[in-house]
Formats: sequence, structure tokens, C-alpha cells
Amino acid sequence: MEPAEEIRPATYDPPVSPSPLLTPLAAAALHVGDPERILQIECGDGDGPLFLAREFPSARVRGADRSADAVHAAAARVGLDPEGRVAFKQGGPRSLPFPDDHFDLLAALDARPSPGESLRVLRPGGFLVLAESHRRDAPAGFGGRLLRRRLRRAGFDPIWAQPAGDGSFSVFRLGNGETAPRGV
Repeated sequence: MEPAEEIRPATYDPPVSPSPLLTPLAAAALHVGDPERILQIECGDGDGPLFLAREFPSARVRGADRSADAVHAAAARVGLDPEGRVAFKQGGPRSLPFPDDHFDLLAALDARPSPGESLRVLRPGGFLVLAESHRRDAPAGFGGRLLRRRLRRAGFDPIWAQPAGDGSFSVFRLGNGETAPRGV
């Protein structure tokens, strides 16, 4: 007598792979108009800034990261860029190496921006995107609630938030000159 064949229940749902890490950033990009100057903080090896450069082909895009190795790796990925549209600098979210009122869009993917530095480098009316690649509530947790409160006090108005892929995003807009003092 032969052993009975093991019967397994059929699975109808294929395994679900995680969504790409840039999905929340890509979804947020639909809510920020057509920025001329873009900055992504804590940009790592440059995936976010390179995506944003493709998404907004007339924009100048900058990436900043506190790690010199990350900045070097990101810069090596740019290739031929005779117009200088994409560049990277070393700098953390609390000390960005850029002038005041310079950017129309500041993006943070899995990073926490400093409300004061965000206020300093964004132009009035500029957008701040907080994207989380693996959390359904950006910015999440107790620290996220504090950050949202500090952003509102600094003059940022929440305009859109939703899940995207395995993560989520929130978009804020800096008021047009009706903001708190720069020292926030």
C-alpha cells in the first residue's frame, strides 16, 4: 500500500512583495505642483533626488545627507549632467548647507526634518513632504505628533495625507509670509 499523498489547500493569492520604497514619495509628488528647486534631506545613495529629477524635468534638484560616503555614492550616480540639475551636499536635517528661501519643495523620506531649518530653506508657499516607506501614518508615533505640532506652529499647513504602497505621506505648505518668526 502506498502512503497517502499530502493534500494542501490551494492558495489563490500570489505572494505579495513589498511596494517600492519610493512609492510614498511618488504619490506625494502629485500634490506639490511644479517646483523649480527641490531638496531631499537624508537622501542616502540618491534614489529620491534622482526620481524627483525625472518627475520634475525642469527643476533643479539637490540632495543632502550627513554621511560623506552617501553623498559621494549619490554624486557618482548622476552621470552626465551638463546643466547641473542634480547635485548633492553633505549636511544634516538640522544644518542644511543651502541659502534661505531657496527651495519650493523639501522632501524627507524616512527622515525627520527640523521645522526651523525647513522654514529657513523653503520659500513662502513652498511644500514639505514627509514620506514613510514602511509606516501607514507619516509622520508616525509620538514623535510624529510632536513634529506635526511644531510644523503647524512654524507656519506649515497640512494639505494632504494618505497611505501609499507599504507606507504613507503627508504634504504641508508653508504660509505666504504669515509664518512664525524664523527662530522657531
